[in-house]
Amino acid sequence: MTFSLTMTSADLLLLLPEILLTCWLCVILIVDFSFPRLAKEQLAYLSVAGLLAVLGCLAWFDISGISGSLFANMFVVDRMAIFFKIFIVAATMLVILASVEFVHRFAFFRGEYYFLVVMSALGMMFMASANDLLSLFVTLEFSTFGFYVLVSYLRDDVASNEAGLKFFILGVFAAGLLAYGISLVYGETGKLVFSDMKSVQATPGLIIGFLLIFGALGFKIGAVPFHSWIPDTYHGSPTPVTAFLSIAPKGAAFAILLRMFFVALATFKPTWVLLLVAASILSMTYGNIVAIAQRNIKRLLAYSGIAQVGNVLIGLAAGTKMGNDAILFYLLTYLFANLGAFAIVIAVGQAIGSEEIDDYSGLGRRSPFLAFSMLIFLLSLAGVPPLAGFIGKLYIFVAAIKEGLYTLITVGLINIVISMYYYLIVVKKMYISEPYDSSPLTVSGSMKAVVYVGLAGTLIVGIYPQPVIDWVVAATMMFSNLTGPAASLPSNPGTLPF
Repeated sequence: MTFSLTMTSADLLLLLPEILLTCWLCVILIVDFSFPRLAKEQLAYLSVAGLLAVLGCLAWFDISGISGSLFANMFVVDRMAIFFKIFIVAATMLVILASVEFVHRFAFFRGEYYFLVVMSALGMMFMASANDLLSLFVTLEFSTFGFYVLVSYLRDDVASNEAGLKFFILGVFAAGLLAYGISLVYGETGKLVFSDMKSVQATPGLIIGFLLIFGALGFKIGAVPFHSWIPDTYHGSPTPVTAFLSIAPKGAAFAILLRMFFVALATFKPTWVLLLVAASILSMTYGNIVAIAQRNIKRLLAYSGIAQVGNVLIGLAAGTKMGNDAILFYLLTYLFANLGAFAIVIAVGQAIGSEEIDDYSGLGRRSPFLAFSMLIFLLSLAGVPPLAGFIGKLYIFVAAIKEGLYTLITVGLINIVISMYYYLIVVKKMYISEPYDSSPLTVSGSMKAVVYVGLAGTLIVGIYPQPVIDWVVAATMMFSNLTGPAASLPSNPGTLPF
């Protein structure tokens, strides 16, 4: 493979969002070190301003249809990469806004916290454009370095230190799996770029290599049986970091999985569909059943997240363009509901100093706004109409039904019923149980902004999903040649697919 380092202005344009965010990272560091007495809240808003500029740049890319590739096709910019970058930047902005009050709990390095969050987002943006195994490894590890520090940021908290240690050890193990899998695939094929692997023949070494790569990415998304780090890490991490971990890395990892399965492994679809069906069933069932026994809200949302990943894998198992559309739509609905729920966990935790589910007793009386918002988010995660989560689940289930995955759909429907039980436990605590303390809870302006965005996204996308469906259909147009009854687009791309 021949590499060229010659960069034209058109090449630099493709890297503009990443260049802009890199420069803004330098600005954050310079401001933090040059003005030590500056209130750290100002750094939060400075970070959000930079992310807004990047978001505007990505929106321009999407509207203008800017696309291309760099570095011998190792870095690609297409509609799908732009979608995931917008997804990651939006999640990062909401997490930073939700962190403004929480950062006061850090004894040291408050300014560096925002730098690490934005740096992790930059790594995940590169992941969304990774189109080969080498850039996959480099960008995945780049995005993870910041999380190794962020997870254990509460230095005086034993649970945070334990979470950081577990996340680091298992993260290094996953990196080893990924590196070994890449070496096997390259040794068998002599190729790194996904699109160059379309015609490779299945060999034992190639199969083992891709299984190891899937295991490493399974660690990133938290699918069973690669989920063991999630409960303890989510529980011990600072809650804004938990919220960030629960959504942004999953989006970046699914960007890689879509390219790997539908570009590099498209000819092996009958084989990997069985793998994904098994992972989906295990993730949904295990996550929902174990969530019932949880007494801590962060652990409950951790196991809920494992189950939600199982739902997303249904769309991947469908193996069609409609399944890919459903994945992007579902992740967007999950972004609003999950980050909204975690924002309330942060607000309640800041007010009462606890994250136990019992402490949500009487929240409907102490803060009707927080209780109602949590109700909407939990019902959306459960898939109750007319909220966005219902449309997302319906979209994914229809894609699987059209491929005849009836067993998978049956298990999915059973798990929806199971999830309703533990979500409604929290609702019962908020509206029926008597409060331990009747004093009202106050919510900061930045936290209200995050909750309002979550509510708006959950309600608007649920009631009027068509614009979002049009967007995701356009974002996955590269997969329009996939075989299967669900692969063909409707004559009017703006028509609901179900």
